[in-house]
Amino acid sequence: MKYGSFKAVCLIIWACIAVLSAYGDDVAVDLESIVLETFNGDTSHEWQVGNKTMKFEYSWALEASRFTTKTDDASFPQQAYVEAWPVTVFGYNREGRDLKSLGIHGRFDRRGYNWIDVYPVAADGETPFEIPMPGRVRNIDMWVWGSNLNYYMEVYVRDYQGMVHLLPLGNISYTGWRNLRVNVPGHIPQAKRILPSLAALHFVKFRIWTQPTERVNDFYIYLKQFKVLTDTFESLFDGDDLADPERVAEIWADGNQ
Repeated sequence: MKYGSFKAVCLIIWACIAVLSAYGDDVAVDLESIVLETFNGDTSHEWQVGNKTMKFEYSWALEASRFTTKTDDASFPQQAYVEAWPVTVFGYNREGRDLKSLGIHGRFDRRGYNWIDVYPVAADGETPFEIPMPGRVRNIDMWVWGSNLNYYMEVYVRDYQGMVHLLPLGNISYTGWRNLRVNVPGHIPQAKRILPSLAALHFVKFRIWTQPTERVNDFYIYLKQFKVLTDTFESLFDGDDLADPERVAEIWADGNQ
């Protein structure tokens, strides 16, 4: 091999090594399964992400499309926390268990593409609250009890640019508890070029749809354990604390200026 060719090969190898060194952290992952909501009826929510603790206060509310049933005695949809859960996950024993699920009682006056939204609200019980989802979310899953009605569910998430994305969670035309799961596609942005690079998604709501051929005069659906599989890996570098929004807010607080 001529010296010039040998030198060119060496330069290519060195360039490849430099590229891999620069971007090696981008492919490193630290996958964690984090439960965002147990549906036990709690309003205080807390989960651990790396060395940080995330705390939020919110509850759950329902909203339905125009043909939902309203009478002098009752208004639908209705919600309640009931002592029920998927045995596959939590077992049979009910004694001493503080386990509940969110029950939804729905009723519409006519068939069609009716919907019920299940969404978090702030401490005032009215203002919608979008849950910050930790890390870079790979998939979303939840246990849903169905009674073999031909309905289906969707998940709505908002990216850092304000765009809302619809993800199909699945059909609930089955009997009993089943785990529904959807992958978050790669085209939904969860990172930025500039610091801080993490651009977390926010959970907006679940939506339950009825099919026009299915009855809607009276039905029940139960929800349990909403969780995410997420990549919580963050590259460490000299001065990485200055890319932490909480640290920046602390530094630039009025008292430090």
